[in-house]
This record gives sequence, structure tokens and C-alpha cells, in this order.
Amino acid sequence: MVTDALDDYYQKYKGLYKSKSQLIRVISENWFKDHMYCPFCTEDRIITFNNNHPVADFFCDQCNEQFQLKSKKLKFGNAITDGEYNKMMEAIYSNSVPNLILMSYSSSYDFIYDLLIIPKEFILPGIIQKRKPLSLKAKRSGWTGCNIILKNIPDAGKVFAIKGKNVIDKKEVREKVAKIAFYRKMKEIEGRGWISDVLNVISNIKKDVFELDDVYNYATFLKNLHPNNNNIEAKIRQQLQILRDNGIIEFLGRGRYKKI
Repeated sequence: MVTDALDDYYQKYKGLYKSKSQLIRVISENWFKDHMYCPFCTEDRIITFNNNHPVADFFCDQCNEQFQLKSKKLKFGNAITDGEYNKMMEAIYSNSVPNLILMSYSSSYDFIYDLLIIPKEFILPGIIQKRKPLSLKAKRSGWTGCNIILKNIPDAGKVFAIKGKNVIDKKEVREKVAKIAFYRKMKEIEGRGWISDVLNVISNIKKDVFELDDVYNYATFLKNLHPNNNNIEAKIRQQLQILRDNGIIEFLGRGRYKKI
């Protein structure tokens, strides 16, 4: 995997497409097909779906994981524009969303800044922002899109294959994915949502060793996300125990924890 190989694809396709959006789609998809491996198993190639697949762009024929690729010039911000809101929510609750791959590239199309993997289990209702419906004058009047809010995804749900032009060794990438294997086995949206939200809180605590009270400080934030739960502090302790049992944090005693 090489970040500056993107320029080879730009030189190959730049004269064939007038539309910049179509050009970068072809460039990014062909680079991904030729260079990307599966982060969820040992397969070293990714296969392209045919053009009429409704959601995903690629799949792994060994573990059957599916991937959707989104690319953007320069850095991604806090929000990513996605498709129709109701279809997204339906896909989340039916556990049919693909893994999301975010590629950011230079303004001259010559190299990749970042390639970020967001496992599908971290794509939850809490990170989906409903947009305003299109106006009555629009061709698709009433159509309602959505945004994916990246800041609401915890660090554990953001696995870089390339970061700041630096290629991360694929063994390290796969180890990070394997570390959250327990989370990927959780099928209930509510359970995954709680773990994800507490992980996000821990990500926001800017110290490696933190106190239980540091997490309790986010009780109001968590209550807003889970308004039907009337025992937030007990739920926090439960999630911390799950994270401890699965090697994400270490319990040091007397209400103190360490990030691993």
C-alpha cells in the first residue's frame, strides 16, 4: 500500500472524465481495489461489487465483510454527508450497514492523507444527524438526507490504515480490529450504543488513568442519549466492567481505571 500511488490513477483517468466527482470516484475505487486488504481477516484483496449493488462498493470473499468507500479532498470534518435518513436508520436496525471507509486525498490528487476504517457496528443512531427535507420546489421534494457525525464515534471505532500520509502496518490494523471483536459480536443496538457512548466519554477524558467520577461527570450527556434509563451511574459501572473484562481498560482499584 502506497499513499502516492493515487497519482498514477489520476494520470490514467484524468482525460476520460469531465466530472470531477466521477473522476475521483473512479480514481479512489480503483486504488482501493488494487491496494486494500481486508482488515477483518487474513485476506489480502478486496473485491468490487457490480454497479447495481444498493449500498456497498466492495466485499471480502473470505469473511463476507462489505465496505462502502467515501472520499473527500483534504481532511474530513466533523460530519459526512450520507444518503436518505430513513433508509440509513432501517439499515442500522436491521444490522445491514456496511463497514465505512473514509479516504481523504490531496488537492492535486497525487496522494492520500488518511484512510480510516469505521467498523459497521459503530454506525449507530447516535451518530446519525437528520437533515432538513428538500423544499417543495426541489425535484425530490421531501427527500430527507442525513449526516454521519464523526466526533460521536469513539476512538476504538476509528481504525486508520493510513494516517497523515503514513501507512499503518496491516498487522497493527488487524490487531486493533481484533481488540474490539467482543463489541462486533453484540447484536443489540441498545447494548452497542451504551458501550460506544461510554467509549466516547473515555476518549474525551484526556488522561490515561482516570477516575470513576470522571465518567460520572458525563452522566447528563449520557442521560440525554438514553432518556429511558433512570439509573445512569449503575449503567456506567456496568459498561466499565464490560470494557475491563474485554481488555479495553484496566481496573486499578478504588474507582481508578487505565486506558490500554
